[in-house]
Amino acid sequence: MNRIQNLAEGELESLLWDKSGWSEPAVVHEETGDSHCLFTPLHYERNYAYPLIVWLHGPGDDERQVTRVMPLVSMRNYVGVGVRGTVQRGDGEERDWLQQPEHIELAAERVMAAIGSARRWLNIASSRIYLAGYATGGTMAVRLALMAPQRFAGVLSLGGAFPTTLRPLAQLPAARQLKIFMSASRASRLYPEPLVCEHLRLFHAAALSVDLRQYPGCDELTTNMFSDMDRWIMGHIADNVPLVEDEPSRRSG
Repeated sequence: MNRIQNLAEGELESLLWDKSGWSEPAVVHEETGDSHCLFTPLHYERNYAYPLIVWLHGPGDDERQVTRVMPLVSMRNYVGVGVRGTVQRGDGEERDWLQQPEHIELAAERVMAAIGSARRWLNIASSRIYLAGYATGGTMAVRLALMAPQRFAGVLSLGGAFPTTLRPLAQLPAARQLKIFMSASRASRLYPEPLVCEHLRLFHAAALSVDLRQYPGCDELTTNMFSDMDRWIMGHIADNVPLVEDEPSRRSG
């Protein structure tokens, strides 16, 4: 089920309007055979190296969820790429993520393929790649980032529990350098408050860099979460020195 709340009437319209008139975000390339879907920002500038958000959808959705999520995060700040879950749910196109070795390996392969596709089509800042996801997708995003913390500038989980099976902290010294954003809702069934408190003790004991935020409601995604996600990423980018790209990626247009 898609739990992204509908925008209030007129809110999306205001996001799509600027002084030059109406404009819409675009899915610039969709590679269903490779299980990912690309989203380009409004008024894409090919000479600017954009941060990339790699989005892992929630249960019962697919890689195209990125086209609904990115306008709520920012219309201009990022390129987005959605990745398809590793297991099919039901008879349709609904997908999910499983915390099992073969599914973790497949998820890692799909994420790297999605990043490669984004770099082929658009100008991506290789040092500003963020993994993010919702619910089970958020749990998988955190796990994959902990497996290869040097590859990502940060990871964000919206309503997804911290992974605790299969030794997620095997690379603890490197994992301590990873920026982690986690959110939980007060009445969540997916990530209940007692489990959040248990994980807080784990974060402290492991000396992880985790920004944990709590929101009202159950397990739905809200515009406040996406606004905080945008501010967290942009704040992290602003705190770092200006980057120099070793080799520009392919640029469309």
